[in-house]
Amino acid sequence: MTGFWPGARLSLALAGACVLLPQGAQAQPQTTQGRAAILQSLLDCRGLSDDAARLACFDQSAAAMDQAEAKGDIVVVDREQARSVRRQTFGFTMPSMALFERGVTPEEMNNITGVAKRAYQASGKWVIELEDGAVWQQTDTVAIGRPPRSGSKVELRKAAMGGYFMNLDGQRAVRAKRVQ
Repeated sequence: MTGFWPGARLSLALAGACVLLPQGAQAQPQTTQGRAAILQSLLDCRGLSDDAARLACFDQSAAAMDQAEAKGDIVVVDREQARSVRRQTFGFTMPSMALFERGVTPEEMNNITGVAKRAYQASGKWVIELEDGAVWQQTDTVAIGRPPRSGSKVELRKAAMGGYFMNLDGQRAVRAKRVQ
């Protein structure tokens, strides 16, 4: 995908995984609070005053949510899973991760650490594949004293103006970008 934004494939995969649509159906109506209709129908059961009617409503709505989740029509993500997604996408410019920040103050992720699975040079610059599948490439021409190898400790942190620094085994930082 030459000339294509590097995170586009991941962004499209995340968008596809997070859509709250039945397969082959039109979008479910959204309430003014931005909730999926199936969740809103469950919450609306609280407004019923008759105990038997409210219980029947909850049972029916809970069963519908269970079926929708089992079929993949809705996806339920807890806070730890949302953090994991933010970690996996560190280094990519994403159009919006607001879906994973509802109900909490978004935490700023400024750095991550990992372990190199593979390290090699391409066009005189180091490429580091991490054990979690992320691939980072050196963008400057700074020489690295001790060549990185499998098992090297990798520290990545945000730099000013949208860039990133990569430290390999505690050596001097080099500028880098995420390529995969």
